[in-house]
Amino acid sequence: MLTRRVLCLAAAGTPLLAATAAFSADDYPSRPIRVISPFPAGSASDTTGRVVVDQVSQIIGQPMVIETKPGAGGVVGFADVAKADPDGYMVVTSSTSLGTGAVLHSHLPYDPNKDFAPVAMFGVSPNVLVASSQSGFKMVADLVAAAKANPGKLTFAFRDQGLTEVMAGRIDYYFIPLAAAASALNSGKLNILAVSSLKRIALLPDVPSIAEAGYPKAEFNFWVGLSAPAKTPRLVIDKLHDATEKALQDSAMKEKLAKLGVEPRLMSVDDFQKFVKDDMVATVQLAKDANIQPVD
Repeated sequence: MLTRRVLCLAAAGTPLLAATAAFSADDYPSRPIRVISPFPAGSASDTTGRVVVDQVSQIIGQPMVIETKPGAGGVVGFADVAKADPDGYMVVTSSTSLGTGAVLHSHLPYDPNKDFAPVAMFGVSPNVLVASSQSGFKMVADLVAAAKANPGKLTFAFRDQGLTEVMAGRIDYYFIPLAAAASALNSGKLNILAVSSLKRIALLPDVPSIAEAGYPKAEFNFWVGLSAPAKTPRLVIDKLHDATEKALQDSAMKEKLAKLGVEPRLMSVDDFQKFVKDDMVATVQLAKDANIQPVD
Protein backbone atom coordinates (compact mmCIF):
# COMPACT_ATOMS: atom_id res chain seq x y z
CA MET A 1 0.00 0.00 0.00
CA LEU A 2 1.33 3.42 -0.93
CA THR A 3 1.61 5.61 2.14
CA ARG A 4 2.36 9.30 2.33
CA ARG A 5 5.82 8.43 3.68
CA VAL A 6 6.55 6.15 0.69
CA LEU A 7 5.39 8.80 -1.77
CA CYS A 8 7.52 11.44 -0.09
CA LEU A 9 10.59 9.21 -0.15
CA ALA A 10 10.01 8.42 -3.82
CA ALA A 11 9.66 12.09 -4.67
CA ALA A 12 12.78 12.94 -2.71
CA GLY A 13 14.73 10.20 -4.49
CA THR A 14 13.83 11.39 -7.98
CA PRO A 15 16.33 14.30 -8.10
CA LEU A 16 18.99 12.01 -6.67
CA LEU A 17 18.42 9.43 -9.39
CA ALA A 18 18.48 12.13 -12.05
CA ALA A 19 21.71 13.54 -10.66
CA THR A 20 23.29 10.06 -10.63
CA ALA A 21 22.29 9.49 -14.27
CA ALA A 22 23.63 12.91 -15.26
CA PHE A 23 26.90 12.22 -13.44
CA SER A 24 27.28 8.87 -15.21
CA ALA A 25 26.77 10.48 -18.60
CA ASP A 26 29.12 13.33 -17.76
CA ASP A 27 31.78 10.84 -16.62
CA TYR A 28 31.47 8.84 -19.85
CA PRO A 29 33.40 6.83 -20.86
CA SER A 30 34.79 5.31 -17.68
CA ARG A 31 35.36 1.80 -19.03
CA PRO A 32 35.96 0.04 -22.38
CA ILE A 33 33.33 0.35 -25.10
CA ARG A 34 32.17 -2.67 -27.10
CA VAL A 35 31.79 -1.96 -30.81
CA ILE A 36 29.75 -4.62 -32.57
CA SER A 37 30.68 -5.25 -36.20
CA PRO A 38 27.66 -7.05 -37.73
CA PHE A 39 29.53 -8.23 -40.82
CA PRO A 40 32.56 -10.50 -41.29
CA ALA A 41 36.14 -9.32 -41.04
CA GLY A 42 37.13 -7.82 -44.37
CA SER A 43 33.67 -6.43 -45.13
CA ALA A 44 33.36 -2.72 -45.94
CA SER A 45 31.80 -1.71 -42.63
CA ASP A 46 34.23 -3.86 -40.61
CA THR A 47 37.34 -2.65 -42.45
CA THR A 48 36.35 1.02 -42.34
CA GLY A 49 35.13 0.74 -38.76
CA ARG A 50 38.41 -0.71 -37.50
CA VAL A 51 40.43 2.11 -39.05
CA VAL A 52 38.26 4.87 -37.56
CA VAL A 53 37.47 3.30 -34.19
CA ASP A 54 41.14 2.75 -33.41
CA GLN A 55 41.75 6.51 -33.63
CA VAL A 56 38.54 7.41 -31.78
CA SER A 57 39.60 5.12 -28.94
CA GLN A 58 42.81 7.08 -28.50
CA ILE A 59 40.93 10.37 -28.43
CA ILE A 60 38.36 9.39 -25.79
CA GLY A 61 40.94 7.63 -23.62
CA GLN A 62 39.21 4.26 -23.35
CA PRO A 63 39.60 1.03 -25.37
CA MET A 64 36.97 0.51 -28.04
CA VAL A 65 36.90 -3.24 -28.57
CA ILE A 66 35.50 -4.42 -31.90
CA GLU A 67 33.53 -7.67 -31.68
CA THR A 68 32.66 -9.29 -34.99
CA LYS A 69 29.14 -10.75 -34.85
CA PRO A 70 28.12 -11.63 -38.40
CA GLY A 71 25.03 -13.56 -39.35
CA ALA A 72 21.84 -13.22 -41.41
CA GLY A 73 23.18 -10.26 -43.35
CA GLY A 74 23.99 -8.21 -40.27
CA VAL A 75 20.77 -8.98 -38.40
CA VAL A 76 22.48 -10.86 -35.55
CA GLY A 77 24.84 -8.02 -34.66
CA PHE A 78 22.27 -5.26 -35.07
CA ALA A 79 19.80 -7.18 -32.89
CA ASP A 80 22.33 -7.42 -30.05
CA VAL A 81 22.86 -3.68 -30.04
CA ALA A 82 19.16 -2.85 -30.39
CA LYS A 83 18.40 -4.60 -27.09
CA ALA A 84 21.53 -3.40 -25.25
CA ASP A 85 21.45 -0.90 -22.38
CA PRO A 86 21.45 2.64 -23.82
CA ASP A 87 24.50 3.72 -21.85
CA GLY A 88 27.03 4.09 -24.66
CA TYR A 89 29.05 1.01 -23.75
CA MET A 90 27.76 -1.06 -26.66
CA VAL A 91 27.57 0.55 -30.10
CA VAL A 92 27.55 -0.73 -33.67
CA THR A 93 29.23 0.02 -36.97
CA SER A 94 26.10 0.90 -38.89
CA SER A 95 25.91 1.22 -42.65
CA THR A 96 23.77 1.19 -45.76
CA SER A 97 22.88 -2.33 -44.62
CA LEU A 98 20.34 -0.93 -42.15
CA GLY A 99 18.16 -0.05 -45.12
CA THR A 100 18.89 -3.13 -47.20
CA GLY A 101 18.12 -5.30 -44.19
CA ALA A 102 14.65 -3.79 -44.00
CA VAL A 103 14.17 -4.63 -47.68
CA LEU A 104 15.54 -8.17 -47.67
CA HIS A 105 13.93 -9.39 -44.44
CA SER A 106 10.19 -9.19 -43.84
CA HIS A 107 10.52 -9.83 -40.10
CA LEU A 108 13.41 -8.23 -38.21
CA PRO A 109 13.99 -8.58 -34.44
CA TYR A 110 14.38 -4.80 -34.29
CA ASP A 111 13.04 -1.65 -35.94
CA PRO A 112 15.88 -0.07 -37.98
CA ASN A 113 14.16 3.32 -37.71
CA LYS A 114 13.34 3.34 -34.00
CA ASP A 115 15.83 1.10 -32.20
CA PHE A 116 19.06 2.92 -33.07
CA ALA A 117 20.46 6.38 -32.47
CA PRO A 118 22.82 7.42 -35.29
CA VAL A 119 25.97 8.91 -33.77
CA ALA A 120 28.49 9.80 -36.46
CA MET A 121 29.23 9.25 -40.12
CA PHE A 122 32.60 7.73 -40.98
CA GLY A 123 32.49 8.09 -44.75
CA VAL A 124 31.18 6.87 -48.08
CA SER A 125 32.61 4.84 -50.93
CA PRO A 126 31.23 3.65 -54.26
CA ASN A 127 30.67 0.05 -55.13
CA VAL A 128 32.84 -1.61 -57.75
CA LEU A 129 31.48 -3.95 -60.37
CA VAL A 130 33.95 -6.81 -60.62
CA ALA A 131 34.01 -9.98 -62.69
CA SER A 132 36.20 -13.02 -62.60
CA SER A 133 39.25 -12.63 -64.82
CA GLN A 134 38.22 -16.03 -66.22
CA SER A 135 34.91 -14.63 -67.45
CA GLY A 136 36.39 -12.56 -70.25
CA PHE A 137 34.29 -9.54 -69.29
CA LYS A 138 36.38 -6.40 -69.69
CA MET A 139 33.67 -3.75 -69.53
CA VAL A 140 30.04 -3.34 -68.53
CA ALA A 141 28.91 -3.73 -72.13
CA ASP A 142 30.48 -7.22 -72.23
CA LEU A 143 28.55 -8.27 -69.13
CA VAL A 144 25.26 -6.83 -70.41
CA ALA A 145 25.69 -8.51 -73.80
CA ALA A 146 26.36 -11.88 -72.17
CA ALA A 147 23.34 -11.51 -69.90
CA LYS A 148 21.09 -10.74 -72.86
CA ALA A 149 22.49 -13.64 -74.90
CA ASN A 150 22.17 -16.09 -72.01
CA PRO A 151 19.06 -15.14 -69.99
CA GLY A 152 19.14 -16.45 -66.44
CA LYS A 153 22.52 -18.17 -66.81
CA LEU A 154 24.97 -15.67 -65.36
CA THR A 155 25.64 -15.90 -61.64
CA PHE A 156 26.18 -13.00 -59.26
CA ALA A 157 27.41 -12.81 -55.70
CA PHE A 158 25.13 -11.56 -52.95
CA ARG A 159 27.25 -11.19 -49.79
CA ASP A 160 29.58 -12.90 -47.31
CA GLN A 161 32.09 -14.96 -49.38
CA GLY A 162 31.00 -13.49 -52.70
CA LEU A 163 34.32 -11.89 -53.58
CA THR A 164 36.20 -15.12 -52.94
CA GLU A 165 33.79 -17.00 -55.19
CA VAL A 166 34.21 -14.48 -58.01
CA MET A 167 38.01 -14.59 -57.72
CA ALA A 168 37.87 -18.38 -57.96
CA GLY A 169 35.76 -18.17 -61.10
CA ARG A 170 32.77 -19.94 -59.56
CA ILE A 171 30.59 -16.81 -59.78
CA ASP A 172 30.54 -14.40 -62.73
CA TYR A 173 30.25 -10.95 -61.17
CA TYR A 174 29.71 -8.93 -58.00
CA PHE A 175 28.79 -5.37 -57.03
CA ILE A 176 30.76 -4.84 -53.81
CA PRO A 177 31.68 -1.79 -51.70
CA LEU A 178 35.13 -0.59 -52.70
CA ALA A 179 36.42 -0.69 -49.13
CA ALA A 180 35.76 -4.44 -49.00
CA ALA A 181 37.41 -5.13 -52.35
CA ALA A 182 40.40 -2.77 -52.19
CA SER A 183 42.91 -5.37 -51.01
CA ALA A 184 41.97 -7.81 -53.80
CA LEU A 185 41.81 -5.47 -56.77
CA ASN A 186 45.43 -6.08 -57.77
CA SER A 187 45.27 -9.85 -57.32
CA GLY A 188 45.05 -10.52 -61.06
CA LYS A 189 41.92 -12.57 -60.43
CA LEU A 190 39.42 -9.77 -60.99
CA ASN A 191 38.43 -7.50 -63.85
CA ILE A 192 37.10 -4.17 -62.58
CA LEU A 193 34.31 -3.14 -64.94
CA ALA A 194 33.09 0.09 -63.31
CA VAL A 195 32.69 2.10 -60.12
CA SER A 196 29.17 3.10 -59.10
CA SER A 197 29.82 6.83 -59.26
CA LEU A 198 29.06 9.60 -61.71
CA LYS A 199 32.77 10.36 -62.17
CA ARG A 200 35.98 8.33 -61.99
CA ILE A 201 37.66 8.15 -58.60
CA ALA A 202 41.26 8.90 -57.63
CA LEU A 203 41.96 5.38 -56.34
CA LEU A 204 40.97 3.79 -59.68
CA PRO A 205 41.60 6.46 -62.31
CA ASP A 206 41.58 3.97 -65.21
CA VAL A 207 38.23 2.43 -64.28
CA PRO A 208 35.17 4.04 -65.89
CA SER A 209 32.29 5.29 -63.79
CA ILE A 210 28.93 3.57 -64.10
CA ALA A 211 27.67 6.78 -65.72
CA GLU A 212 30.35 6.53 -68.41
CA ALA A 213 29.24 2.97 -68.99
CA GLY A 214 25.80 4.31 -69.85
CA TYR A 215 23.96 3.85 -66.56
CA PRO A 216 23.91 7.17 -64.65
CA LYS A 217 20.90 6.10 -62.59
CA ALA A 218 22.96 3.24 -61.16
CA GLU A 219 25.04 5.63 -59.05
CA PHE A 220 25.37 4.28 -55.51
CA ASN A 221 27.43 5.14 -52.45
CA PHE A 222 27.92 2.79 -49.51
CA TRP A 223 28.09 4.63 -46.19
CA VAL A 224 29.53 3.51 -42.86
CA GLY A 225 29.08 5.14 -39.48
CA LEU A 226 28.48 4.57 -35.80
CA SER A 227 25.15 4.05 -34.06
CA ALA A 228 24.05 3.41 -30.48
CA PRO A 229 20.90 1.91 -28.97
CA ALA A 230 17.88 4.20 -29.00
CA LYS A 231 17.48 6.38 -25.89
CA THR A 232 21.25 6.68 -25.40
CA PRO A 233 21.79 10.04 -23.61
CA ARG A 234 22.55 12.89 -25.98
CA LEU A 235 25.62 13.83 -23.93
CA VAL A 236 27.07 10.37 -24.60
CA ILE A 237 26.21 10.58 -28.31
CA ASP A 238 27.81 14.01 -28.56
CA LYS A 239 31.04 12.79 -26.95
CA LEU A 240 31.35 9.89 -29.39
CA HIS A 241 30.40 12.12 -32.31
CA ASP A 242 32.93 14.82 -31.47
CA ALA A 243 35.73 12.29 -30.98
CA THR A 244 34.88 10.68 -34.33
CA GLU A 245 34.92 14.01 -36.16
CA LYS A 246 38.29 14.83 -34.62
CA ALA A 247 39.63 11.46 -35.76
CA LEU A 248 38.35 11.96 -39.32
CA GLN A 249 40.19 15.27 -39.63
CA ASP A 250 43.56 13.67 -38.84
CA SER A 251 45.81 13.60 -41.93
CA ALA A 252 46.99 10.04 -41.27
CA MET A 253 43.37 8.93 -40.95
CA LYS A 254 42.44 10.55 -44.25
CA GLU A 255 45.32 8.72 -45.93
CA LYS A 256 44.26 5.35 -44.51
CA LEU A 257 40.67 5.84 -45.64
CA ALA A 258 41.77 7.03 -49.09
CA LYS A 259 43.57 3.71 -49.62
CA LEU A 260 40.23 2.01 -49.02
CA GLY A 261 38.42 4.35 -51.39
CA VAL A 262 36.49 5.89 -48.49
CA GLU A 263 35.74 9.61 -48.47
CA PRO A 264 35.30 10.98 -44.93
CA ARG A 265 32.04 12.86 -44.38
CA LEU A 266 31.63 15.30 -41.50
CA MET A 267 28.05 15.74 -40.30
CA SER A 268 26.38 17.01 -37.17
CA VAL A 269 24.49 14.43 -35.11
CA ASP A 270 21.17 15.80 -36.33
CA ASP A 271 22.28 15.82 -39.96
CA PHE A 272 23.52 12.24 -39.71
CA GLN A 273 20.26 11.11 -38.15
CA LYS A 274 18.34 12.71 -41.01
CA PHE A 275 20.77 11.19 -43.54
CA VAL A 276 20.17 7.68 -42.17
CA LYS A 277 16.41 8.14 -42.17
CA ASP A 278 16.38 9.49 -45.74
CA ASP A 279 18.69 6.71 -46.93
CA MET A 280 16.41 4.01 -45.57
CA VAL A 281 13.38 5.62 -47.20
CA ALA A 282 15.23 5.79 -50.52
CA THR A 283 16.38 2.17 -50.26
CA VAL A 284 12.88 0.90 -49.55
CA GLN A 285 11.51 2.92 -52.48
CA LEU A 286 14.25 1.60 -54.78
CA ALA A 287 13.33 -1.96 -53.83
CA LYS A 288 9.67 -1.28 -54.58
CA ASP A 289 10.49 0.24 -57.95
CA ALA A 290 12.69 -2.76 -58.84
CA ASN A 291 10.16 -5.26 -57.42
CA ILE A 292 12.77 -6.71 -55.05
CA GLN A 293 11.16 -9.15 -52.65
CA PRO A 294 12.33 -10.20 -49.16
CA VAL A 295 14.42 -13.35 -49.02
CA ASP A 296 12.74 -14.46 -45.79
